Amino acid sequence: MHHKYVVRDGAAVWTGSANWTVDSWTRQENVLVDVASTGLAAAYGANFEELWRRRDVERSGRVKPVPVELDGGVTARAWFTPGHGAELSNAIAAAIAAARRRVRIASPVITSAPILGTLAELGARGGIDIAGVVDEPQTDEVFHQWATNGSSAWKIPLLARVLTALPFAGKRSTPWAPGTVHDFMHAKVTVADDFVFAGSFNLSRSGEMNAENVLEIRDPELAERMAGFVDAARSRYPRSSVPAQEIATISAGSEAS
Repeated sequence: MHHKYVVRDGAAVWTGSANWTVDSWTRQENVLVDVASTGLAAAYGANFEELWRRRDVERSGRVKPVPVELDGGVTARAWFTPGHGAELSNAIAAAIAAARRRVRIASPVITSAPILGTLAELGARGGIDIAGVVDEPQTDEVFHQWATNGSSAWKIPLLARVLTALPFAGKRSTPWAPGTVHDFMHAKVTVADDFVFAGSFNLSRSGEMNAENVLEIRDPELAERMAGFVDAARSRYPRSSVPAQEIATISAGSEAS
């Protein structure tokens, strides 16, 4: 159960990536969205009731992602997982693929196959301004887990291509351990031209199976602000790297087979 949201009086929603902890508010990058909308509040309220009544994460997230009109010609829709997990990943991948000007991504890890495949293809093709920031220790752990897990090893070249072909930065945060500070790069936001996807959802396969929420908002002004946020975050950290040991391990395994 990975949600972080509030529904107020059936009229407004406050959501985003921040856990309600001191470290999250003071040590991490996070994105928060506060929107007044009875339509979105109704969707979030329905999702809350799913969890409250059933107490079953696997049966939650069935609320349909219906477009809602906001003030100023802005449109939005709320996505919930696991009910619409695969659809959400494909929707984000489709928005990235359709972008003509720029794509910006902040996510601790990127392991969703549709999103990885789209980014890898666009990185090889070139011609679009794509950049982002990840959490370096968490991303290194992904490579390690994939190298030792045959069912996911096929995604290693995709992630490696994304991180080497595109300008992604990696925050060298403190690896998680009992008693350590939690200073991760924790934001979860994707900008594709005028579309923003922001919420609790890491761009990951695990995220598709968690109880998560994302607001998809089409708003040029918000997209500019969020792209600026991602660029400011990635400017603080060095280029993300690919662990050579994990790549060598999986390459050796492929040659042996």
